[in-house]
Amino acid sequence: MSRDRRPPRATPHRPFIPDPAQMALRPEVSGNTVNGLGETEPRRPSVVYWAPDPDTIPHGAMQRWFYTVDPGDPRFDAARAERHAMAAAPPAPLAPERADRSPEEWTAALARFPRAGLCEKTGVARMRPGWVYDHAEVPEQTVLVFGVQHDYDEISRAPHSDAGAEVMAQYNRAARVAIEAANWLRGQGWPARPVTGPMTGEITLIPPALEAGFGELGKHGSLIDREMGASFRLSAVLTDAPFAPTPRAEHGIDAFCAACRVCEDACPPVAISPDKQTVRGVTRWYVDFDACLPFFNQTQGCAICIAVCPWSRPGTGPRLAEKLARRAARLTDEETGTDAAPT
Repeated sequence: MSRDRRPPRATPHRPFIPDPAQMALRPEVSGNTVNGLGETEPRRPSVVYWAPDPDTIPHGAMQRWFYTVDPGDPRFDAARAERHAMAAAPPAPLAPERADRSPEEWTAALARFPRAGLCEKTGVARMRPGWVYDHAEVPEQTVLVFGVQHDYDEISRAPHSDAGAEVMAQYNRAARVAIEAANWLRGQGWPARPVTGPMTGEITLIPPALEAGFGELGKHGSLIDREMGASFRLSAVLTDAPFAPTPRAEHGIDAFCAACRVCEDACPPVAISPDKQTVRGVTRWYVDFDACLPFFNQTQGCAICIAVCPWSRPGTGPRLAEKLARRAARLTDEETGTDAAPT
């Protein structure tokens, strides 16, 4: 049942008035419709934004408009040049012999990437057809997931260009670790392909990250991880190397989000709903795409909701998770009577 929605608290960025030139490019179809909002049957996702070729999607003109917004920050051009250089580099040659490890040994070997400072977290999930965009076919059976954390001081300045530059820097870092991991696997004789953002690839990244143990989906539509909060970016590698999956992780974040309104109140276009909604047959947190996009475009990437999320503040996530775990254990004890005095 939907709760009564009180007006959001005032912010320095509200009221928000979209640029008329941008809104003139809005397509007839809603981005929420493309995403499958209100659909009760499962289906594969469709690309709604960040298409490699914007002309292939309804919101392509708005995506092209995004490119015209100049924040006047040289770090943006530098980050774009770095990303293009990485994308243009050829993959490492495929070794003729395949390395032989147990699934557990393959997964344990991923620890080399956090140790090298290339990422903060890794995970493994078995591929599911529902993660593949409806324009693509993915033959690989395994998804390796990588998470790179934002610098909190930089991302907390959202929507200032400092935060935008930090987002671009971490997208590049995420791309770098995926490319490094794919090349490492190719050097071991196993075909592998990196999947990097922000451009849409062949699979959605949040569902396999959830399955691989990257926390839970937050009210703001981003993942919330125990250690990194919501302040991180994802990349992936597709392969058939026999990795052992890593387990899902739940820390009471979903219930926490249901009671928390921090991101709702902070969202300038009021795009974050207090209630879960049904999207392609799944009831989950969902952000109004049509409300979010204009502000996102005009600020060259918003990031306010992940910056203000209580879980994103350094050191807060583990403490919150421990507190929620103690509360859950106490409630379980009360329900089962295990804390009652012996008779």
